Amino acid sequence: MTDQYPSKPVRLIVPFVEGGTSGLVSPSFDEGPARGKDVRAAGFYRVAAASVDQYPSKPVRLIVPFAPGGATDIVARILTPGLGEVLGQQFVVDNRSGASGNIAVELVVRAQPDGYTILINNVSTGAINPIAFKSTLKFDPTRELAPVALLASIPNLLVSGASFPPNNMKELIAYAKARPGQLNYSNPVGAYSHLDMLEFMSKAGIQMVNVPSKGAGSSFAPVIAGEIHFSFLNAATVTPQVKAGRMKAFATTAKKRLPELPDVPTMAEAGFPGVGSVNWNGLFVPVKTPRAIIDKLHAATNQVLQRPAVQDAFAKVNLRLSIGDAAGRWELAVLGRNLTDETVTANVTDMPLASRTFGAPSYGAFVEPPRSVAVQGTVRF
Repeated sequence: MTDQYPSKPVRLIVPFVEGGTSGLVSPSFDEGPARGKDVRAAGFYRVAAASVDQYPSKPVRLIVPFAPGGATDIVARILTPGLGEVLGQQFVVDNRSGASGNIAVELVVRAQPDGYTILINNVSTGAINPIAFKSTLKFDPTRELAPVALLASIPNLLVSGASFPPNNMKELIAYAKARPGQLNYSNPVGAYSHLDMLEFMSKAGIQMVNVPSKGAGSSFAPVIAGEIHFSFLNAATVTPQVKAGRMKAFATTAKKRLPELPDVPTMAEAGFPGVGSVNWNGLFVPVKTPRAIIDKLHAATNQVLQRPAVQDAFAKVNLRLSIGDAAGRWELAVLGRNLTDETVTANVTDMPLASRTFGAPSYGAFVEPPRSVAVQGTVRF
């Protein structure tokens, strides 16, 4: 009996819809007797290949890990109309904020790898969270997501509402030092903007309280209203508010002054060189997404980013475009060391990090008990 197997057609059961990677295993079944002979098997591979060739054949969801109005959301909403035009299907922005962005990341990690669920990632969700929340995450985004395209780099601005008394960095620090522990700021726990504030407080010698947010989109209104005293928020979200006079900007984390806000000094000019970060945004898909789909998305994204109207929209909110030649690979390097000279007591859950370095900036945060890890992470596209 076994010598004659298979003597009739064999069914391969796929637990997903056509076009997923489960159906894209190698079709090289032409070795040995009776293999590759079944017409239905050949049809199976033709259907799977056709599904990739016809991608996208239905609307695509672009998952944003933060509330509407933040930089990541702004980038998504500038990008999606063009992607829809280039690829012939609607791209829908789906905001899934919460848990410092981890809810959205897990949604995409667990999604079917067919190109219809895409994550717009950033330095917080893509590089910081995998380390900061390592003990609680039930997934590893550095292994379970694949990069599609780098989109933009986004500096922060240190801002307050227009009615906040200080008018420059010197006055700001004096005001905060006179009120230790009485002032607040608002950032998602563990996000790059949160770490920027921890580093700034350490260097400035001030004490403030974080009011955790779901992203800059949910923070800027309380800042304008004076409910939040001052905070690092991304330039894309707050530039229009600063230009309209509803916010004061004390400094930017960019290396050079921003074209849209030429009177705002850099952190280095304000006396804090090396403090603050520049965020990146990029598109990511589940790691088992077919390469042909990743390449198609990458080409379409770069085509959209090269449109003058899109570039103008990015420039108006101080977003710097990043256009890559090819979809690349994710590299995350981890280096452990102890730091004792820069300490700030931070009320941060599950974030035993004394210093993190993502690219150039370093973040100082001392968490009780005194444990420290320095992390260096880059995503190369």
